Amino acid sequence: MLTSFGLVLLCGLAAAEIFRRLRLPRILGMLICGVILGPCVLNILDSSLLSISPDLRKIALVIILIKAGLSLDIGDLKRVGRPALLMSFLPAVFEIAAFTIFSPLILGLSHIEGAVIGAILGAVSPAVVVPKMVQLMEEKYGTEKSIPQMILAGASLDDVFNIVLFSTFASMAQGGKISALNFLNIPVSIILGIVVGAAVGYCVYAFFVFCGRKNFKIRSTSKLLIILSVSFLLTSLEDLLSDIVSFSGLLSVISMACVIRMKSDRNESEALTLKFGKIWIAAEIILFVLVGAAVDIRYTVSAGVGVIAMIFISLSFRCIGVMICMLGTKLNIRERLFCVIAYMPKATVQAAIGSVPLAMGLSCGNIALSTAVLAIVITAPLGAFGMEITYKKLLKKE
Repeated sequence: MLTSFGLVLLCGLAAAEIFRRLRLPRILGMLICGVILGPCVLNILDSSLLSISPDLRKIALVIILIKAGLSLDIGDLKRVGRPALLMSFLPAVFEIAAFTIFSPLILGLSHIEGAVIGAILGAVSPAVVVPKMVQLMEEKYGTEKSIPQMILAGASLDDVFNIVLFSTFASMAQGGKISALNFLNIPVSIILGIVVGAAVGYCVYAFFVFCGRKNFKIRSTSKLLIILSVSFLLTSLEDLLSDIVSFSGLLSVISMACVIRMKSDRNESEALTLKFGKIWIAAEIILFVLVGAAVDIRYTVSAGVGVIAMIFISLSFRCIGVMICMLGTKLNIRERLFCVIAYMPKATVQAAIGSVPLAMGLSCGNIALSTAVLAIVITAPLGAFGMEITYKKLLKKE
């Protein structure tokens, strides 16, 4: 496994640098590197590494979410509260509706099967979007109108919404009973995640202050390890509470980091952000190379033109949903266009749950997996490349 891990880091870093010199998104190089190293092409990655790939990807995602939370300003979030809230569910609703309506006509599925696949596709990828938004906040592009903050918040909530809907629709497809409580899980998961994360963040900050008063100085590196460890526990709490109550571990991580930033002085929060920025260099490579390795391109061959058509139809509906979210804001047409582009990439959730319908024995399982794979192959590079080449043209530098 160590050989495979070394190959992931070295080849991923080399691919990212090659694409950067070609003026292409680094993420695109890492994704392609993962596909080449993975089971579908060279098949040189150890199976033991691939078996823990979901956990490694979650670790990397936690790191960038902490960095995002330490970069977020609560005042900025308040200014974009309504559109950020709408972005968390409205584009996904439009995309799910498109699949529910058109997939019976194009793919011959039932409406509920279309809803299952639509819920898989409806989630924007925080793995692709969040790092770019953090970069924009650091470079001050679009921050005057809090555009990166709005997209970051919306993308973080969006996953919770889609995963809960996917579970609900999949249960319906299996003939299970659905009650209003299933849909109540969405706001419960969001609110509980934010509240628990904020409480934990305050406790972590209070611990740092207490140690400082007792002349037990904690260095920034030790603080990083403490915050990272607590974040892992929060994400694990999501699985522990899954049979009792819905809880968003990823949202709690962002909430915790926001509170720590809000309570800490500026120098301390900047030092922590810098530390997490350094470990993100390695985490980013692991995340995107392993996402690429999880893509089984064999399914793209059997997918057919119908699946590709459905992906672009649902994307068109998604774009309409994003534009509706922007109504009533002060964003100009260029900034709204950037929001549309930023909400295209799909990778993380699709790689995680794309094969679940097949494992559940649903008749739409193969089509669901093929659609998830094709959506990653089409939209992850399209969104990443689109953001990279347009943000300086469409957004104003503060």
